Amino acid sequence: MKIKGLRWWVIALIALATVINYIDRQSINVLWPEISEQLYPDKSNDERKEIYSWISIIFVFSYAFGQAIFGRIFDWIGTRLGFALSIGVWSIATALHAVARSFLGFAIFRSILGVAEAGNWPGATKGNAEWFPTKERAFAQGLFNSGAAIGGIISIPLIGVLAIYFSWQLIFILVGVTGLLWLLPWMYLVKSPPKSHPWITEEERTYILKGQKNEETNADGSKVEVYNPNMSKLLSHRQSWGVIIASAAIDPIWWLFVFWIPIYLFEVYGMDVKGIAIYGWVPYVGAMLGAWFGGLFAQNRIKAGWSVNKTRKAVITLGGVIMLPALLAMANPGEPITAVLIMAVILFGFQTAIGNVQTLPSDYFSGKTVGTLAGFSGMGAKLTAAGLTYLIPWLTMGGNYTPAFVIGAALAFITLASVWLICGKIEPVKERK
Repeated sequence: MKIKGLRWWVIALIALATVINYIDRQSINVLWPEISEQLYPDKSNDERKEIYSWISIIFVFSYAFGQAIFGRIFDWIGTRLGFALSIGVWSIATALHAVARSFLGFAIFRSILGVAEAGNWPGATKGNAEWFPTKERAFAQGLFNSGAAIGGIISIPLIGVLAIYFSWQLIFILVGVTGLLWLLPWMYLVKSPPKSHPWITEEERTYILKGQKNEETNADGSKVEVYNPNMSKLLSHRQSWGVIIASAAIDPIWWLFVFWIPIYLFEVYGMDVKGIAIYGWVPYVGAMLGAWFGGLFAQNRIKAGWSVNKTRKAVITLGGVIMLPALLAMANPGEPITAVLIMAVILFGFQTAIGNVQTLPSDYFSGKTVGTLAGFSGMGAKLTAAGLTYLIPWLTMGGNYTPAFVIGAALAFITLASVWLICGKIEPVKERK
């Protein structure tokens, strides 16, 4: 049996895993006003927000170390088994939220969830590098990243509707089971990388392998990696640090909204779970469109003859330029519909840029190094996201979120500075002689 366009089925499954990933992680964000009222009826809104912040920080710290751990795991056991391990564990952890009755219970299950969910990103980056030629990677990454946005669009109204009919405990069980069901098509379809997959057509196999520019061909036609450094050598290159710093600067902008959109709408506009379900999904539409736009624009420019260096920098810069004024505009957004539309613009710019930032490891390196660098950059990103999450209750006391959005604008600027000043020319890194 041969399947035409097998690489697109693979990236579609990875995107679906990302949708499930975001439904799982967003459940507590939407349900927290209800959960906190049940568990902490005697505490004020600021006190409940601080508890939520600490739960979120534990999740992000676990996620940060999970990125580094799973970067190595994916390089060790491969994309197929790596995803199976990651989504299997995070689905079980999500379901276990149903038995949490205290801060400690939520902290334990969120930490397990964070470590396991982290595998989705280095796994997707590695899968992208395996299954796509260089010129299609930004678009493939955009499709995968759009899964995060679609997850946001679906999860907030879905959880809001489910909350009308089911308890928050049963909701956690339902979304956990969904991830386990995803394992069935994944294990059936993704049998091996394209080089040895029995169902890929020879035409597609040749197209993929010849288009991976970080590889060369031996006299016998076999592929050989140009440069696959060990960890110490990898971290000795300024390009690696450029990727890590850019990721660490841009990622907290996303988490600022992922964690705090429901709480922001609850605190600033007095919305309950139903109101959050009506408004909270709108920003993720901008994120979805930005993920598609950033990938398609990059693919179009490379096909038009632009170099990878020019393309990546142009698209990342465009995303940053979109984010900067919109983040500052959130200081006084006015009506709630205006606020969520401005958020949509911010997340459009974010997703336009992030897909190309995430392809940088595969632009610079090849083979096992891709997952390792993606894991380290993801770990740095989540550590800075944890730092901003820690500051949010203090920065937003009394419901004033302006300082948080100003910090977001500064982070967008740092991202652009890292790409232009530290990353240097975006091309395969050569071993120092």
